Amino acid sequence: MKPSVFEKLRRVFGGLRGWVDTTPNRALEQAYEAILKIKAIEDEHFEGQTINPEIKGYSANVYNYFRREISQQLRLARVRLGEFRTSQTFLKLSAPKSFGFEGNGSNASNGEPLTGDELILEKLRFIDATLARYSSVPPFASGSKALVPVEPSAPSTLSPTVKRNASASGSKRKSNDEDESSQGGTRQNSFVPRSILGTFDRLRRDLDPEAEQEVVKSFRISRAQTALAARFLLILVIVPLLTHHLSKAFVVGPAVDYFRSAPEEVEIFINEEMEEKAFQEIQRARERLEFKILSHQLDPLSEEEIREYMEVEAATVYSDFERRGSDAIKNIFADLLAVLAFSGILLASRREVGILKSFMDEVVYGLSDSAKAFIIILFTDMFVGFHSPHGWEVLLEGVARHFGLPESRSFIFLFIATFPVILDTVFKYWIFRYLNRISPSAVATYRNMNE
Repeated sequence: MKPSVFEKLRRVFGGLRGWVDTTPNRALEQAYEAILKIKAIEDEHFEGQTINPEIKGYSANVYNYFRREISQQLRLARVRLGEFRTSQTFLKLSAPKSFGFEGNGSNASNGEPLTGDELILEKLRFIDATLARYSSVPPFASGSKALVPVEPSAPSTLSPTVKRNASASGSKRKSNDEDESSQGGTRQNSFVPRSILGTFDRLRRDLDPEAEQEVVKSFRISRAQTALAARFLLILVIVPLLTHHLSKAFVVGPAVDYFRSAPEEVEIFINEEMEEKAFQEIQRARERLEFKILSHQLDPLSEEEIREYMEVEAATVYSDFERRGSDAIKNIFADLLAVLAFSGILLASRREVGILKSFMDEVVYGLSDSAKAFIIILFTDMFVGFHSPHGWEVLLEGVARHFGLPESRSFIFLFIATFPVILDTVFKYWIFRYLNRISPSAVATYRNMNE
């Protein structure tokens, strides 16, 4: 005897409940393991102290390797610790055994076994102590703005190219600040024209013996930023797509097929329009058969033979629309998981998001005025132009079929009548407020090409 739908749901939600109940234990253990890895690196390579290149005289590349490893483990520990606090708050757990701890530790002072609460507190103290030690170190601070790791040594002067890359990545160097402050004082108090001072300053930078090293270092930083931005952009595209397809094929798909294969009667048509299309296909199949008989492509059939033929056609239409309904339900859950994966990547990769934003700003604002005007006209005509309603109509119909929603013509026409207008207003405001301030010549070129 097959289990009923309610029993299946109870089993599924029971397993999900068990997984949720163990979330605080799992998150705390993962944070604790990450801190233990940091401690292992400190004990093995830095004499049990916070990592410092001066302890054993490591080179810059070796130190950067250890720093990346420590940063990764610190990020993992912070994320898992936040997951522990959130899950503990929502579940409102009070008994120590709810976390899965049974007192398998020992008291550090007298060697007695630790209870569940004591073990949790001991691990939290150890994690907090390590996070506090590294929160005061600039490369490991949670609010650090360094996007690409650079070597600790910093020269006293910077070339204009390095200044541009440093401002794009959000990093500020002390030598650059001192140099700019000294220039500001000269500009305020000197009677010499600023252009002459700027010329001497450029000559001083060009004749600097470390200028070549600065150019090479600037190129390496720019290349690292480009590689990171391209790799992160691919991750943002590939991971949600893989999550959608894999979850639909191995998780959501089997679950939906399992519940829809229950012995109880399952609704095949998830909306009235789908049912109407199925009836139209049955009617076309009957008309197709009558046409073949009247055109002497088939011999005249009896009523019983016509009925058997229509039963075969109805079974085909039935299986086709059952598959469409299942695919629509699968797409809803698979797309939800893909959105969660995309959001998780953005939340866990704030440094990479900053690098990608800086890279995109550099690419967009680095285009010529004609190229900017061409892209603006292309996108405006495509999404808010005269021919855009046809594209929006096709897009909305495709989205409705994807999720199994009824293709409401009234909603589609209302959307087309309002959303492109709002989008056009926002776009014009962006041109007036930001692009006109950043690149006035591009706005002038856009107006001339648009006229």
